[in-house]
Parts: sequence; C-alpha cells; structure tokens
Amino acid sequence: MPFSHAPKPSASGHSCLYECRVVHQRLAPKRHHLDYRIFMVWLDLDELDELTARLRLFGRNRSRLYNFRDADHLQAPTAAGETRPARGVKAEIRSWLAEQGVATEEDCRIGLLTLPRVLGYVFNPVSFYFVQTAAGEPLCAVAEVGNTFGELKPFLVPLTGQDGLEPTFRRVVPKHFYVSPFSDLELSFDFRLRRPGDQLQIHVHDLAPDGHPVLLSTLTGSRRPLTDGQLLRLTARYPLVTLHVIGLIHWHALKLWWKRLPLYRKAEKPELQRGVYRPHASLRPPATTPAKSPSA
Repeated sequence: MPFSHAPKPSASGHSCLYECRVVHQRLAPKRHHLDYRIFMVWLDLDELDELTARLRLFGRNRSRLYNFRDADHLQAPTAAGETRPARGVKAEIRSWLAEQGVATEEDCRIGLLTLPRVLGYVFNPVSFYFVQTAAGEPLCAVAEVGNTFGELKPFLVPLTGQDGLEPTFRRVVPKHFYVSPFSDLELSFDFRLRRPGDQLQIHVHDLAPDGHPVLLSTLTGSRRPLTDGQLLRLTARYPLVTLHVIGLIHWHALKLWWKRLPLYRKAEKPELQRGVYRPHASLRPPATTPAKSPSA
C-alpha cells in the first residue's frame, strides 16, 4: 500500500495548524497526571516565505503576533570568533542529517511541527521534523527536544512501518539530555511517531534502564487550515499558548516537588549530557587562565 502525501495540500499549500491535546502520565516513583490543550503549527519549510507574504498574523523572522524564527531551532555550532552566513532551518537540518548518514536532496520536503513565537516569546518542549523526498516518499523523522535552560538536542527517528496510509517512525534511545529535575539522566526516550495527516498522533515515553515506562506522553490533534481567521479563532481559544505551556510546566513542577519526588540537579552528571546544542554554562569547560611567567 503506498504512503499518502500528508498533510494533504490545500489551495494555500501543505502548511497547516493542529488543535492539540497533550497528556503526561507519570507512573513512577509516584503517579501524576497532566492534561492540557494547545495548538501547534505544521510548516512546510519551503513555504515559509510564502506564508509570510500571505498572512498578516504569522511571519518568518518578523515582528508579528505569531513568528517563526529560524534561530529558535537547530543551528550548527561555530568555533569561537568564527562567522558563518545565516542559513535557514531547512539547510541546518539537512546538514545535521548528513552527519547522521542520511542523505537528502535539495528539493526534499521537510515538515516541522512546532510552537511559534507568540508576541516574541517561545518555548518548545519538543518539535518534530518529518523528512520525505520531493516525490513524497518518507525518509525519517527528527525529534528536537528542548529544555528550560535553552538547550536543544536532536534525535534521529528512523522509518519503521505504516499505519494506514501514514508512515510511522520508532526509536528507543538513551536520553543523555537534561529535561526535568524530576527525570533521571539514565532514562531512555521511546519515540513513536506517525506522520501528521488529518489527525495527529505522537507518543514520547520515558523508559527506566530495565525498560519499564516511567512517564507516558501523548500528543494528539486535528488538522486546521493555516489562515488568519483560524489563527484568530485559536488565539481566542488558547491565548498566549507558549506562555501557557511554560506556566503549566512550572506549576506541575511545584506539585511534583510537593509530592517529594527525587530531584536531579543539572550540574551533577555532565558526562550524561551529550550531543547538546546551545549548551548551558554548566556543560561548558571552565576557562583556562594563562600561566604567569616567573618574575625576573
């Protein structure tokens, strides 16, 4: 059975919105439940400039109500003092994929599921890239995980199967990334992704070293057109969506602290924080002071 080319293009292109429900179910060491609703954008990375020209409320690297900023996502590090011409996020992700051994053509299609900036503010716990050939054949997915320290870590998620007409992607991989003060760095991520179509269905679970689930996270949603009218409707329903997300994260962190869950401090195990982009100061090697020459 062939794969579909999803999301299906409308008269305005492939990009769209998803009205979403997010559920986190913590199973150990104590149970805790979090359930909230948001909306996210699905962006065909080849349509960003066209969207900026067509929409009044959304733009690329513009000061609008909703803004997509390339620098908010994966950016290859540069040596100290080195300058590199600015590259769009599509070029950055293709370069990173090449480092992972995944070759892509320049005309490949990449869709990005993410939260946009709202009034200049953004926080993305996780964004997802879905990569396919120009002809629509799926290649892989990438999960770009963020934390409140401003760090990012990408995870390659290979194509593994098909659910109806939609390709599916699966990978269990050591986390080696500080996400939460209530999560051990020795956990693994279990990514179970289905390429977005009319419906959105994504699962990211935390697994203990013995393989048992510790935290179950699901993201589901329904497709909406990306228009100014829909953005206004979703703004009224989910105002200041990114601030809502970061507010919930801190509110539930307080609840977990009140339940006396063990705390894991970021600076404790830097050796288990690997492949991190935009590393926090706690991961940077200390500056060396030049040795003083002996006095005459």
